[in-house]
Amino acid sequence: MRSAFLNKPNEILLEDIEIPEPKFGEVRVRLSKVGICGSDVHLFLGHRLLANPTIIGHEGLGFIDKIGEGVSNRSVGERVAIEPNIPCQKCQYCLSGRGNICTNKRVIGLTEAGCFAEYITLPADFAWKIPNDISDDNAVVLEPTAVAVHALFSTKTKPGDTIAIIGLGAIGLLLTHLALSLGYRVFVSELNAAKLEIATDLGATAISPSGELEAQTAELSKIWLENSVSAVFECAGSAHTASLATAAAPRGSEIVLVGLSGDLATFTPLKIAREGIQIVPSIIYDHPFDFQRTLQLIRSKVIQPSLIISSYSTLHELQTALELAATGNESKIIVNITA
Repeated sequence: MRSAFLNKPNEILLEDIEIPEPKFGEVRVRLSKVGICGSDVHLFLGHRLLANPTIIGHEGLGFIDKIGEGVSNRSVGERVAIEPNIPCQKCQYCLSGRGNICTNKRVIGLTEAGCFAEYITLPADFAWKIPNDISDDNAVVLEPTAVAVHALFSTKTKPGDTIAIIGLGAIGLLLTHLALSLGYRVFVSELNAAKLEIATDLGATAISPSGELEAQTAELSKIWLENSVSAVFECAGSAHTASLATAAAPRGSEIVLVGLSGDLATFTPLKIAREGIQIVPSIIYDHPFDFQRTLQLIRSKVIQPSLIISSYSTLHELQTALELAATGNESKIIVNITA
């Protein structure tokens, strides 16, 4: 099968390798489409180093083409989306319902072969059957949409509340779309004008704070307080925006950390404690609940997450597609694996 390896930072190497065979409890999927995630870009740029050349990619869509022993109630030809984070379901975190922070988690496209290839094998429970009334484009962005669903449902907010979102990458845009579709009022902040336009076209209100951190904090604090913002979602993944979110969050609100900055951010403990602000971590999603919720939201036409797709590419052009994604000007690139 044709596979795209991240050979080293900024270098994708196309190779032909053996088609994998499904093990006990697994299915094999012939992939048709794969989304490029921000984490793929970080790997590509060398922000996170891999020990060996690896097939990256994890936002996969395809068809089951072989079923391993021990798998029942699955059929060859089923259209499926990949759930790439596979908790061990045995450790203390999994057993307490927190599989998203499992320390033994298998991660497709990181700890094992990913989706930028023609085939992949994985546990059958993590290949989600896609109903016929969901389009390919909506199905291929199921995984990042589940991240947004998990983030919103991790808060105490309810439809009708007002939230703020900093950063409009794929997750920020999907969160904006989800919240607006459910009846929230949404304020957004983003440097990229095209992404800001997508959000405002959906119905969000844009705020573009200027100046240094202190000036930005003052501007956002005033607007968020006047509009009773109940939760602030940091989706940009930078230390600056994490510091900004904690500094500007209104009294009694929640700060939801969705972005994945590895740099040190700052906050004032007195403000957090005195004003009753809660800092809520949100990492990936819970299995199986968030994928179930997301599929139902798409199927019922509450959300149409394919609206964030900005361009298409091919497996042969993956190097160029990742370079384009690294510019930050694309909201979601979809790689077509098969014609």
